[in-house]
Amino acid sequence: MTSDRITRVNALLRREIGEALFRVLHESGVDLGAITVTRVQTARNLREARVWVSIRNHEDERLHMLGLLKKHRAEIQARINRDMSIKYTPRLRFELDHSIEQGDRVLHILDELDQGGASGGEAAS
Repeated sequence: MTSDRITRVNALLRREIGEALFRVLHESGVDLGAITVTRVQTARNLREARVWVSIRNHEDERLHMLGLLKKHRAEIQARINRDMSIKYTPRLRFELDHSIEQGDRVLHILDELDQGGASGGEAAS
């Protein structure tokens, strides 16, 4: 399968999984607004897909929320199978993505450095 097709399938899966999460987990009591599907990487044969999710502002509940995603994997796959027409519906593997919180941490550090440099420059004047 061409890389362009895989890229389109990944984007479509990312969108469909995001929508399916709201339909499948709406009664679970989970803050669905905190869960973002950040990336999907589908195998070339469409049999498996790694799904990275970011869970923000719920440090104590992240593992529980990720466990719920894994628990409802088959139901999410079934919804995707209904909504998409591809040869195979990939088996989903959910993984926690830390890139957004790492980016936030870097931005926070840069902001602190910028504020420290601005106040340090004023003191020297």
